[in-house]
Amino acid sequence: MIKANNIFKNYDNLEVLKGVSIHIQKGEIVSIVGASGAGKTTLLQILGTLDNPNKNTSSTLEIDGQNILSLNDKKLSKFRNEKLGFIFQFHQLLPEFTALENVCIPAFISGKDKNTTETEAKKLLDYLGLTDRINHKPNELSGGEQQRVAVARALINKPVVIFADEPSGNLDTSSAENLHKLFFKLRDEFGQTFVIVTHNEELAAMADRKLVMVDGKIT
Repeated sequence: MIKANNIFKNYDNLEVLKGVSIHIQKGEIVSIVGASGAGKTTLLQILGTLDNPNKNTSSTLEIDGQNILSLNDKKLSKFRNEKLGFIFQFHQLLPEFTALENVCIPAFISGKDKNTTETEAKKLLDYLGLTDRINHKPNELSGGEQQRVAVARALINKPVVIFADEPSGNLDTSSAENLHKLFFKLRDEFGQTFVIVTHNEELAAMADRKLVMVDGKIT
């Protein structure tokens, strides 16, 4: 599903990634751990097409059979919207919109029908135990509920890969455990691939594979 080879990334004179290679199979849940500054989030952003590796290197990145580094900005945005889902530590829900509206946004961006999208969003929110919260705005939801809305938003376009950056880092213990179990339930039912950057050792250990980053490399 993901094939990345020789990923290098510099910010000015700071060398953040030093030739990282990673291959991830379809339906696999992979956790990436390491100390702060090891390059975990930078790697996740490049794998998720939110950032680019250094140019003029031997870097390659393929997702679902698509050569990512060959796409122009317009095609890359389309690919990202249709194929990839994102879950962040801070859910990044839009405060002026309801849970239902927040979930629908990626589908609306891709031009999908409003009625069909809302029906699918309601199914997802119901699946995630949020049926009675669909018309609530983020400030009316608990932290765990907000994060589940963010999960539904990540799923609305039926992505092949979901990238999660410290997804439970802002949750209490119980909500974090429920979110971790949810990832595996989603994988088992929908077959998505998950790449998760986390400091949570329990979540990291649950993954099919745990990759450790040290000083810009996977050890």
